[in-house]
Amino acid sequence: MKHFNYGIDFLTVGKALQIAKGEIKGTLSASSIEQVEKSAQAVEDIVSGERTVYGINTGFGPLCTTKISAKDTRELQYNILKSHSVGVGKPIDPTIAQLMLILKAHSLAQGFSGIQLSTIERIIWHIDNQAIPVVPEQGSVGASGDLAPLAHLFLPLIGLGEVYFKGERMSTERLFQITGLQPVALGPKEGLALINGTQFIAAHAVMVVDRLYNCLSHADIIGAMMIEALMGSAKPFSPRLHEIRPFKGNRHVAHRIRVLLEGSEILNAHINCGRVQDPYSLRCIPQVHGSSRNAWLHLKELLEVELNAVTDNPIILSAEETISGGNFHGQPMALPLDYAALAAAEIGNISDRRIYLSLEGKVEGLPQLLMNDTGINSGFMLPQYTSAALVSENKSLCFPASADSIPTSLGQEDHVSMGSISGRKALQIIGNLEQILAIELLCAAQAFDFRRPLRSGPALEACHAYVRTKIDHADKDRIFADDIQKAHTIITERKLIALTQSEMAQKESPFHVEFENY
Repeated sequence: MKHFNYGIDFLTVGKALQIAKGEIKGTLSASSIEQVEKSAQAVEDIVSGERTVYGINTGFGPLCTTKISAKDTRELQYNILKSHSVGVGKPIDPTIAQLMLILKAHSLAQGFSGIQLSTIERIIWHIDNQAIPVVPEQGSVGASGDLAPLAHLFLPLIGLGEVYFKGERMSTERLFQITGLQPVALGPKEGLALINGTQFIAAHAVMVVDRLYNCLSHADIIGAMMIEALMGSAKPFSPRLHEIRPFKGNRHVAHRIRVLLEGSEILNAHINCGRVQDPYSLRCIPQVHGSSRNAWLHLKELLEVELNAVTDNPIILSAEETISGGNFHGQPMALPLDYAALAAAEIGNISDRRIYLSLEGKVEGLPQLLMNDTGINSGFMLPQYTSAALVSENKSLCFPASADSIPTSLGQEDHVSMGSISGRKALQIIGNLEQILAIELLCAAQAFDFRRPLRSGPALEACHAYVRTKIDHADKDRIFADDIQKAHTIITERKLIALTQSEMAQKESPFHVEFENY
């Protein structure tokens, strides 16, 4: 099994997900252990000395001027975990909580947090044994770190809170009974180091990068199927067109569509038709999908900085040098997450327009509502109602959370990022987008059937054939919710991406690689 050295190696979205799935094992190297122990000793020296350092021998937030005696510094760490555990709402996805543990272990292992080695080792035990803390989704304002969710994440270290373990949700007390574990003895500053940080925001961003990538890839494939079904032109994807407006995402998408359409009999069958130009939802796929690709790339690049950053406070450089700063502030992630959310919503918006086009019955060979015997049958009219509802819901979710700020901590934290809400909303929008794309896939496959006996390019033919192994052509009305669910499963399982990858790999250009790797 491959290994990842916490605190030393460069963490990416892909590696974080592989550690969460157990495909890579996270470990502590000798150099990381040395740095962690050096930082922990620096904290002990501060406690035994006379110098006042925020969070080590003072209170927190507005209590930063309240000096804490040496004998009370340890109790203070337990109190901070308990007092900050104020989250409400449904528990987050256990995968996101697992990612939070991974990201926090990587940050703490860099040795600037003053945390004990034994505490990091216990966090890694939770990761390796899939003992995932239960974390409520609401309560963070995304500044001073994700305080509430991180407090809940680390309650199990001191024997409190709940975990998911071996398929059950249980109290930490029961987990300790099963495993024989004992509560961690927290040292000075450890509670603060655990709850300060942006790991809730960053873990959501990891999921956004992964799931939005999947949606963007499927949007190109399904959009190409719709071009074929609606007898659209290939000219808008010409490389010469995109060389004179060379946005990376636009060029990437145009290239992908060209490759998907290569060798198409359908294209050749209407090459001399009288239609002058296609509607924007076909013609402007590179510009719209490409812009969302650029937003995805921006988020990915900034997230890689965040994944490898130290975001708690204060930072321990030595016993003589500590810095109380603002690395915990979520703004660097809040803005790109809001941008990515808008990018995801726009993919759903243009997808719904293609669905609608396929139903109009204005293109030769396509029956209205994608069914020959309508009147007694409603055809695919109602799936578009659902896509319209989801698109509208996404529009209402697009207000940027990062545009808001409410002072907290008696004014000490007077500007906050709300990045936790940015991350949660982005995943809501992407969840809706996956359903919209499922509906478009359903309609595209149905419309594709009406182009027989003509065939498309090999990649699109393989994708269509795979869809037809799961969903039959509809000659009459049925419970289309079942078909939408099957199409949704096709999208989330990513089989269509795998079917097109070999075709893409043979014809990709170097400037496209950054859109395919994370």
